[in-house]
Amino acid sequence: MTHPLTILTGASRGMGLAMAEQLLAAGHDLLCISRKRNDELDAQARRAAGRCDQWVQDLSRPETAAARLETWLAGLPADGYAAVTLINNAGLLPRIAPLSAIPAVELPGALRVDLEAPMLLTSAFLRATQSWRVPRKVLNISSGLGRRPMASQAAYCAAKAGMDLFTRCVALEEAARENGARVCSLAPGVIDTDMQVALRSADASQFPDLGNFVGMKEKGMLSSPADAATRILAFLARPDFGANPQADIRD
Repeated sequence: MTHPLTILTGASRGMGLAMAEQLLAAGHDLLCISRKRNDELDAQARRAAGRCDQWVQDLSRPETAAARLETWLAGLPADGYAAVTLINNAGLLPRIAPLSAIPAVELPGALRVDLEAPMLLTSAFLRATQSWRVPRKVLNISSGLGRRPMASQAAYCAAKAGMDLFTRCVALEEAARENGARVCSLAPGVIDTDMQVALRSADASQFPDLGNFVGMKEKGMLSSPADAATRILAFLARPDFGANPQADIRD
């Protein structure tokens, strides 16, 4: 029996690491694309039935990662896996400040990681696997901040809104293809990750919503990375995945 293949970005820590661990435990072959390598994933892969390859890749240069992914996928047997999935999970939180206070040199990198990289990786994935006769899925990890504005978060909100809309466009394109991929941009809820720590540590004079993030932590409203990963992977496994290309795990 062949294994499912999953490509996962941002897998070295936080929710991405939790997803990687759960996918390996479920028998997936895994390609992780992250800024750093996680040695425990290699150790877990040796204990599990699946395989784990890790690429150390800076997604602020997404064209390099996309070209490498397309070449790698093209070298795999089209009938070698039970299914193939891309999960665009990596994200970069820009400086928490009004747009006018952020140096121009800082904005392009954040937009490349949060929007350009998912677009280029999705394009490469779809092109390289279009002849595969197995189920294909793309899951983009979005955010509630892509669906409502927040002061001092202009770049992040814009990138996630762009992710939502490009996913909806791709869903229309793939629906017209034979064996088109099923795609979804999913807001995963509020999760206790390094990003939340950064938001709670922001300068109150620069971030009007600081109190909301502190309050969610104090009231125990944050999901753990492991719990969030379990819910996301269950959503990905639903038979109706992709029926709505923009979704929220809390709905």
